[in-house]
Amino acid sequence: MSGDIQAITMPKWGLAMEEGMVVAWHVEPGREVGPGDDLLDIETTKITNVFESPVGGRLRRQVVAAGETVPVGALLGVVADPAVEDGEIDAFVARFNESFAVRAKEAAAAAPETRTVEVAGLPLAYLELGEAEATPIVLVHGFGGDINNWLFNLPGLAESHSVYALDLPGHGKSGKAVAKVGLEALAETLAGFMAAVGVEDAHLVGHSLGGAIALQLALARPARVASLTLISPAGFGPEINADYIEGFIAAERRKEMKGLLQMLFADPELVSRDMVNDILKYKRLDGVTAALRAIADAVFPEGRQAGVLSPRLAEISVPLQVVWGAEDRIVPASQAADLPDRVRVHLLDDVGHMPQMEAAGEVNRLIAEIAG
Repeated sequence: MSGDIQAITMPKWGLAMEEGMVVAWHVEPGREVGPGDDLLDIETTKITNVFESPVGGRLRRQVVAAGETVPVGALLGVVADPAVEDGEIDAFVARFNESFAVRAKEAAAAAPETRTVEVAGLPLAYLELGEAEATPIVLVHGFGGDINNWLFNLPGLAESHSVYALDLPGHGKSGKAVAKVGLEALAETLAGFMAAVGVEDAHLVGHSLGGAIALQLALARPARVASLTLISPAGFGPEINADYIEGFIAAERRKEMKGLLQMLFADPELVSRDMVNDILKYKRLDGVTAALRAIADAVFPEGRQAGVLSPRLAEISVPLQVVWGAEDRIVPASQAADLPDRVRVHLLDDVGHMPQMEAAGEVNRLIAEIAG
């Protein structure tokens, strides 16, 4: 009957995640659960988030209780048909735990590392996951972000596609000595990155400023783009939260940065101490403030968006969807109104500016659907 028993394991959200704490279970043993249902809350050093069930069936066992911390890949719970005897589940749990140490060691050895490629003389850091033959997916973060903005999306998307996530110029581990920082220049940098890693065309997924960059590339070089998923994108209207942009550039203290980062989420409690510390560590790197200032002056002059591209959406022939959090406090979701009928618009309730983190399961499904 072991084929009727399914393991629920601690997910790996991002390269740096080694363990997670079960905060609370949403489903009690004996209850039915479906794929995508909220199963439990998990706290990591980066963020606290809901873990959606990867399988359907009856939850028979909570192996890890609320408050316990376990390594990535550890058995959290068991889903099984009601006909499966308790003794079989006991045996399954025992076998799983016996072999877990071996699997954990193999997984750690296989963990991908950040790579670097040079584009127009500037080193760009990136991550590559997956080996599928399908057209690759390229993930482009927003202003002040980095590869870690996709920590909930990379593993799932890499199951069916090769996935690339890059740090934009001036961001993350990429070079800080940026020269050309306008929207067109950043789109050309994205095209150069794709060429450098051997990606002829890709399903582009862009968040915030990254959405405008992806859209600009689709307009300038349509042959390079197979589809577009734009998440809380810039480029759809002149309004943007200038206080956030200016505050992010200027913030040097933990309290200031925490308040700013909380503006990104519908639930401010998602912002962890480590998230704040990681951003402050990045902000203290040589050249970061100058790079952010240059980019902001070019793409958000005087607190407004310089490149409003939505009037040109009719020029886009590839599948195009927009995903927006209804509670977005950085770029108003109202900018998704009155778009052409061919643009699929997904407005997510109780989600802020970071749908790929706050509603990762839904966003991953939407990306996978449009990427085929």
